[in-house]
Amino acid sequence: MERLLEQLTAKLKQALDERLRSVVLYGSAAGGSRDKWSDLNVFCVVDVVDRAALSAAEPVIRWWREQSQPSPLLMGEREVAESTDCFAIEFHDMLERREVLYGPDPIAGLEIDDSFYRAQVEHELRAKLIRLRQKAASAMVDQELLIRLMGESVSTFLVLGRHAMRLSGRQAPFAKREIAAALEEAFGAESRPFYTLLSLREGALKLRQSEAGELFDAYVGSIQKVVEAVDAMEK
Repeated sequence: MERLLEQLTAKLKQALDERLRSVVLYGSAAGGSRDKWSDLNVFCVVDVVDRAALSAAEPVIRWWREQSQPSPLLMGEREVAESTDCFAIEFHDMLERREVLYGPDPIAGLEIDDSFYRAQVEHELRAKLIRLRQKAASAMVDQELLIRLMGESVSTFLVLGRHAMRLSGRQAPFAKREIAAALEEAFGAESRPFYTLLSLREGALKLRQSEAGELFDAYVGSIQKVVEAVDAMEK
């Protein structure tokens, strides 16, 4: 994974040249505990995000996606300070845990506007839950696909659950299983489906296809508990 990050940085520098300002790894993988299941979330700052910059970065972003990694978050220099209100989730993640891979640190000293933070967390939770159900509607006859859909989404929901913990004023751990345990204690969201999906994703557990439906019900139920808790927070 270190080599992947080095390759990405080198490719971005070559593609964007002097237009590239900073490259930052953020989130749980930036804490020194990354493993082969970690998503490498990367923030790239350029002078201005215009068509020329996008064209130059496109082959690099396509290559990065081929490594099964999420597309980098690309912003212009002015956008960073102007968009902390609508990207509070991402900027809080960066502020708390990041590694600067290239250039100056664009997050140091940044003040995050939390005006829409609660709304963003609720929106992301609800939107991704709706999307999961939409995909599941086409997978109910294919239990293996249903299991894969849940496994692919569990990290995202745990990250959002971590932000729900922050909003509630509680300690928000980074480790995925610790987040699941905290969500159960704080909001009554059963941790078992999260643990099961993490173990499945890591290859430490096998699930009979006949058990997929029950796991889906428990998983969605736990997510819904978190959604309800965020919805009930002071607006």
